[in-house]
Amino acid sequence: MFRRTDAAISPTALYTGTVWRRNGLSHPAFATFAGTALWTGLVGPRRAASLLGAPDLDTMLLARHHSIDTLLERAIDAGEISQVVEIAAGLSPRGWRFASRYGSDLTYIETDLLAMSRRKEDLLTRAELMGPGHRVRVLDAFKPTGPNSLDALANELDPDQGTAVITEGLINYFPMPHVTTLWNSVGSTLHRFPRGLYLSDLHLDQSPGAVTATAKVLITAFVRGNVYLHFDREQDAIDALRKAGFDDAELLLPSSFEGVDPVAGVDRNLIVRATTA
Repeated sequence: MFRRTDAAISPTALYTGTVWRRNGLSHPAFATFAGTALWTGLVGPRRAASLLGAPDLDTMLLARHHSIDTLLERAIDAGEISQVVEIAAGLSPRGWRFASRYGSDLTYIETDLLAMSRRKEDLLTRAELMGPGHRVRVLDAFKPTGPNSLDALANELDPDQGTAVITEGLINYFPMPHVTTLWNSVGSTLHRFPRGLYLSDLHLDQSPGAVTATAKVLITAFVRGNVYLHFDREQDAIDALRKAGFDDAELLLPSSFEGVDPVAGVDRNLIVRATTA
């Protein structure tokens, strides 16, 4: 079990890593004591929030993860994408799972800030989970150019291959100027390739009353920081993505994907799919 570096991993990475592992999506090597403790500590608040009508956090996380997986699988299987960059990958098992499944047919680069990327690479290396084409790199999601930017990382990729960028569980934890910088960077970078796909998730500020307030309090406690709801309407988010340089964009309901149970609240976290061509 991953122990000595748990304290340096963000709460979101610890918690989501535990959710993936508890639901059979991850490898035992991704387990953390701190993540298990955090998950256990939030069982009571999660149950209380559910009684007030708030959606279950784990259910939302699993629906989000499955939906993004499905969209990525479709693009790879259709021959549209053969390179993936996952930003702020944390303890996500997606890189390991997709690299294992597609082997040398797929280049998968997991990125994060320095401390987390070092820990992820160490974890994957020690557990012998690093497959062909699977890499870990340092990347600052909000740095538009220069070393450790997405623009610089793109130089490692084949300019003739379709490329996807994923930012799961990131957008709503940063203020709008950061999101604009990120989206501009992703949109600009993906235009360097024949096909570009951006996958993410987004909470809208459109649900009134105590349910939204309760859910926001729970998520704020979960991330130990602020939660930002940038857009009131889907069209506002789509317009912002187009302004960032994407040729097409849509927000999808997780319940529209096969394998996602349409339980109450699961569609509060919308899936972002934006493309360049």
